[in-house]
Amino acid sequence: MSNDDIIYRFRVALFARAQAVGVSQACREFNVHRSTYYARLAQVKHWGLDALRPRERRPPQMPNHAPPWVEQRVVAFALGFPGLGPRRIAAELGRERWGGIVVSPSGVWRILCRHGLNTRARRLAVVGGTAIPVGPERPEPEPERHIDADEPGEVVQLDCFAVGRLSGTKGRVWQYTAIDVASAYTWADLHATPVNPDARFTSALVERIQGELAAAGWPLKRVTTDNGSEFRSHLFGDTVARLGAMHVRIHAGRPQSNGCVECVQRTILEECWRPTFARALVSKLTALARDLEAYLRYYNEDRVHTGRFANWAASPPTSSLAPAKCIAAEEPYDPLRSKRDL
Repeated sequence: MSNDDIIYRFRVALFARAQAVGVSQACREFNVHRSTYYARLAQVKHWGLDALRPRERRPPQMPNHAPPWVEQRVVAFALGFPGLGPRRIAAELGRERWGGIVVSPSGVWRILCRHGLNTRARRLAVVGGTAIPVGPERPEPEPERHIDADEPGEVVQLDCFAVGRLSGTKGRVWQYTAIDVASAYTWADLHATPVNPDARFTSALVERIQGELAAAGWPLKRVTTDNGSEFRSHLFGDTVARLGAMHVRIHAGRPQSNGCVECVQRTILEECWRPTFARALVSKLTALARDLEAYLRYYNEDRVHTGRFANWAASPPTSSLAPAKCIAAEEPYDPLRSKRDL
């Protein structure tokens, strides 16, 4: 996907969102000024959605660009003396015997780059034909690794995230997070414990996940976690086994094996917790729980997802998990600002 395609899809998503929630709300969510939206709207009315594609522009002609005849001299001299670098080529061309051509070393290097002659090996390869290779062949890049799941419930990842210590709360507040890899549907709870996360809450979370998946018609097949004490506990292992799922613990030092839940915890941190703590002078556990509940409703039912399996601006996790769970929120969650006074 090219950069122009990304820009085009972003603009189309903006117009689709504006039709759903209004121009002002859509512009706030996409961080676009309304004047920009209306300027593009006039183009769309006249030309259609193709007007949202970025226009092709020719390469700019810089005023200090070397003339074509200077480029030809530089290329000819570089091929005549392939062992010289840009600094030596610029110095030699400045002599009377070569015409006194004034060109900087960086200008010589850019000319050679445009013609694919910016290294000695390439210049020698052109002079010698195929006798001298351009350089060692680069190995093919390894295919990008992903965690794949064909249907909801096939892989559910769990992890715990330390929110911090709050005034009036004993111990440390932990966020217990789970995500279904196939649908990206996310569950999360907040609980305070003296030091580390507790296996009671992780067990309760996996029971809740199994119940909601079963209600939607999907079985819970596999649960992946790290090697924390809350997941190595017999209580958690017995709970997963009783639910008929397989518990898989990732290798130590390989958090990317549990990457989906790690990514969603980073998303919750950036879009929920940091704005919440920036607005509130003294945060309380009950207020944080309300914010988390509102954000998860927005994340699962309304948020524009751009993941590998997400349909641009049209497929929230709820639609993949179960149509019956698509319940409209009483008040839409605003990711940019909150109307609630904490």
